[in-house]
Amino acid sequence: MAFRVFYHDHCFDGACSASLFTRFHRECIGGAAAYEYHGLMHRAGKLFDEAEFAADGENAIVDFKYSPSPRVTWWFDHHLSAFLTPADEAHFRREQKAAGGETRKFFDPTYVSCTGLIAHVASSTFGMDVTPLMDLIYWATIVDGAKYESAEAAVEMQAPAMKLTMVIESVQDETFVPRVIPLLTEMSLAEILAQPFVAVLLAPLMERHRQAIELIRERSSLDAGVISFDITDQPVEGYNKFIPYYLHPAGTYNVGLSKSSFRTKVAVGTNPWTTMPASDLVNLAEVCERYGGGGHARVGAISFPPDREDEARAAAAEIIAELRLEGR
Repeated sequence: MAFRVFYHDHCFDGACSASLFTRFHRECIGGAAAYEYHGLMHRAGKLFDEAEFAADGENAIVDFKYSPSPRVTWWFDHHLSAFLTPADEAHFRREQKAAGGETRKFFDPTYVSCTGLIAHVASSTFGMDVTPLMDLIYWATIVDGAKYESAEAAVEMQAPAMKLTMVIESVQDETFVPRVIPLLTEMSLAEILAQPFVAVLLAPLMERHRQAIELIRERSSLDAGVISFDITDQPVEGYNKFIPYYLHPAGTYNVGLSKSSFRTKVAVGTNPWTTMPASDLVNLAEVCERYGGGGHARVGAISFPPDREDEARAAAAEIIAELRLEGR
């Protein structure tokens, strides 16, 4: 019986979550002949295709929104905006109550990374020894929680985890991340970077990273604590989200407009190194939810169809104005 694992695609924590879940399931639960990996992306419209869930096997979703599909047997998420609708959250609560202590669906927004949540559940509930995976868990928390020591560390990317994050976030080959996922709990991050199919990508992606820094340097501005920029006219599938703070360290918030092959994106973030007290910061998940997006308290995003740039630009302008008022 094949087991399908659905994960947040082009995301380091998503890939780590899928890998850790696979190892946990194989060691503690068993019964799967093989594991198949399917990436999920936040986009405008329908997020799940019921036909993709295996009808004759099990399905897991990690580091992504909740699906009430009866075919989904495992779910782990840590995002504040984990539920698309109140009905989905009510469905989850009913299932939790019915399952009692035998639940296989776990939600805890206090965890910085979904990898950390899975590790905790696997060890505390199922007795898995996660000690050999502590480096992976550590870096998933650093990357997903933006807990780098500085913007320079995040943008200049000396650590193997940062380079691998760049590759996972940037490569558009749909077969790439599924090839990486099984390695994450079997090799060190440096060893993965040395794999020929990974190593060959580093030089061109580092050059593209340098170009993104210069593009955002040219397009971005800082006003009343808010960094903003629009690069929707450039073919950029992804960029390092810490570049704005690297260029404008005095900024508190960042609102960036970009466009990819499948969406126009409004990315909203909080400077991880801001000196503003946490109690005074805006909950960005709640801001993004008003426009159909979501995320964490300190970082979120909204996806619009690629042909609806005007709507994305209008939403960005409203958010920028709101955050500037907070900064004055």
